[in-house]
Amino acid sequence: MHISSATRPPRRTLTRLSAAALSAAGVLSAAAALPAAATPTAPGPAGPPAGARAAAAYPNLTPRPPMGWNNWSYYMCDIDEKVILGNARALVKSGLAAKGYDTVTVDDCWMLKQRDARGNLVPDPARFPRGMAYVGRELHRMGLKFGIYEDVGKLTCEKYPGSFGHYQQDADLFAKWKVDYLKMDGCNLPTAPGRTKEQTYQDAYRAVSRALRKTGRDIVFSVSAPAYFQYDGDRVWHQVIRWSSQVGNLWREGRDIAVEKHSGARKWSSIKYNYAYNAKLASFQRPGRWNDPDFLLAGDSGLSTRQIQSQMALWAMMAAPLISSTDLTKISPAALRVLGNRDVIAVDQDPKGVQGRVVQQGPGYDVLSKPLQNGDRAVALFNSGDTPRTLSTTARTAGLPRAGSGRYELRDLVTRRTSRTDGKISVRVPAHATVLYRVRPVR
Repeated sequence: MHISSATRPPRRTLTRLSAAALSAAGVLSAAAALPAAATPTAPGPAGPPAGARAAAAYPNLTPRPPMGWNNWSYYMCDIDEKVILGNARALVKSGLAAKGYDTVTVDDCWMLKQRDARGNLVPDPARFPRGMAYVGRELHRMGLKFGIYEDVGKLTCEKYPGSFGHYQQDADLFAKWKVDYLKMDGCNLPTAPGRTKEQTYQDAYRAVSRALRKTGRDIVFSVSAPAYFQYDGDRVWHQVIRWSSQVGNLWREGRDIAVEKHSGARKWSSIKYNYAYNAKLASFQRPGRWNDPDFLLAGDSGLSTRQIQSQMALWAMMAAPLISSTDLTKISPAALRVLGNRDVIAVDQDPKGVQGRVVQQGPGYDVLSKPLQNGDRAVALFNSGDTPRTLSTTARTAGLPRAGSGRYELRDLVTRRTSRTDGKISVRVPAHATVLYRVRPVR
């Protein structure tokens, strides 16, 4: 989803096709009724939908939030084999791959504008002269996973061939190329006659989900459908998120993060905006099914170390996918330290798989708490304002049990300093900064 305006954008121009053409595209499968509740509720246990569709929920291929690198936010369409494999090598050389950043995804613009005579997608020979199967082999040789981009519509967001009418054919091609991760966008999808916009999207993404399963290859499926309903009212938006959690492993829910050409101020505003919408969706996430507020911008121009540390800490608190999108071949030591902080990564990747929640809020600040598998809590104090301030909360507010000794240990996951408290958590937080603690009762 390649849009980022502050107001509801004109996402796409949709054309009508005949029912016969839509049926041939696999888009007119029956849609199961969904709950109409306007308030978020956690998706139910994975299980086969009722009715003729009778397809099992997508396999749980991501027990922890995905991590890796994607070119879009930094390079957009300015990509080729050298850019992708150069960043992949940097991912390994920097040590980030060993810390979990193991999936390299090639985003939009990798293909020619036309399919071949057999209807297959064709990698752009000027950009990828040895083809995408070669890129995948090289990534696998480095110990990395291979991700690729497509779209459920007639065209991708950048007007390259979409998968509409070719869902199984493209899924089979990706499996042949040994793709491990598919990001499926939602631009240029015609609304089917007699179907609503939501029903059309649900039919399309379910068709892709079935096609991927039919290949027999484990391909992590990133669904973009909810992002096309963010401005359609919470009731519909939440319904789309619910069925997205059945058809795929993770889903983009809203506006894209800012891109490299934008100013630092716009990037920071974008980080805050994406955090704010994602923080409200904790009820939809469950272990193995992840809310995705988009890329990490650590390494991009115009952002301070405090700002990129805030994004990293907030994304970790929300159990969000950690997908870098910057030039890793030129990343600064400071940005590399932010991305590679093992203690912060551990919060994101905690096996309990719970998205943290806002437990306290006021003008210009949030406090979040996230339960961890060993009984600790991660507690983040986020100062979104433009001046330093002292932020305070308590162990009780954060959901910690009463300590037998009456004392709690606080470990700052950025400075790595440890302190003790009687339950009050209070710290001076610089502007745009987030202090992230791991808190445990002292027995």
